[in-house]
Amino acid sequence: MNKKVYVLAIAAFVVGTVELILGGILDLIATDLHLSLAKAGYLISIFSLVYALSAPILLNVTARFERKKVYMYTLLVFLISNLISACSVNFYMLMAGRMLGAAAGSLIFVLSLTLASRIVEPEYKGRAVGTITMGGSASLILGVPLGIFVGNAFGWREVFILIAVLTVCVMVAIGVAMNRVQPAPAVSLQNQLKALWNPKMLAIHMTTLLVLAGHLTLYAYFTPFLQAAIGASPTAITLIYMMFGLAAVAGGGMGGMLSDRLHPAKAIVMVLIPFMLSMAVIPFSTGLPLIPFLLLLSIWGALSWTVTPVQNSLIIKTSPETSEILISTNSGIAHAGIALGTYIGGLVIDHSSIMNTGWVGSILVCIGLGSAVLAVNMKEKHVHAMA
Repeated sequence: MNKKVYVLAIAAFVVGTVELILGGILDLIATDLHLSLAKAGYLISIFSLVYALSAPILLNVTARFERKKVYMYTLLVFLISNLISACSVNFYMLMAGRMLGAAAGSLIFVLSLTLASRIVEPEYKGRAVGTITMGGSASLILGVPLGIFVGNAFGWREVFILIAVLTVCVMVAIGVAMNRVQPAPAVSLQNQLKALWNPKMLAIHMTTLLVLAGHLTLYAYFTPFLQAAIGASPTAITLIYMMFGLAAVAGGGMGGMLSDRLHPAKAIVMVLIPFMLSMAVIPFSTGLPLIPFLLLLSIWGALSWTVTPVQNSLIIKTSPETSEILISTNSGIAHAGIALGTYIGGLVIDHSSIMNTGWVGSILVCIGLGSAVLAVNMKEKHVHAMA
């Protein structure tokens, strides 16, 4: 497999850190800015909503330009967004920084996915997509735990300064390692819409929306959940995030391998069933000894990151001619799901208990499983007839 894929995965790592870190330092931001936990959670929702809307729009706007140049300019905007977040003195300034970072991050991640699939041989496409996903999930091992440590030791603003420094390092790496990449041949808007609005693709996107919403119902509030469930200290929380991240990286790689060895339509159903069950069991397992409880969290973490490469591989398999725009749309849908799940999780916390977020999320994943089964049972010709 082309080694440049790993350079693209580094950028996915930094974007993943910005996206996921807020769940680990949400309590620090809420305390410093005098916000409720649910209102602070809206920063995650806003990020995800902007990400969801920006990915397909920015990909279309930049479609005619040389890809490395687009990549570098987008990284510059991403750098500025993190400096704004670091300097934020109130909720609305921080929200502005997050919104700008979401727009830039969405384009960086989608470009990483699509470029990775273009620069490898056909038999490695699933693995390349899985590698980019592993880059994002690697942020759970290093980026998020490091961010939590820095946040607790120095303050949450310093977390964004650290991310800004990492972004500069990524800009240097991309500038040196990547060659110029010409844009792919343009696909007409009519064909893009036909590919998007066919029944099979709608079912695939609905699966993404519901599964990510279910996952974030719990994961967006993972730190306060661990505090309430097992009385976890800041050090223990950092270690648990690292454990979760290791599992997530393994899951991302497993998703890419499953997509190459099986048809991704079969792989997605195989992944979603245990994912749903693990989420449903978590709220009722807090009384278990620590090791079995952590093992359950690891299974949940691995499966949560297996979904994305399988879904993206399914899109490439289903509609290769329009896969770039469809992957960007699916990424946007995923972040709409993150926003929805964060909002639902906040409602659960406000009206009942944070301990209920897991099983509520599993209900959403169960509905997503039904949508996946529907997509699997639709014949391929329905997609090609409309593309």
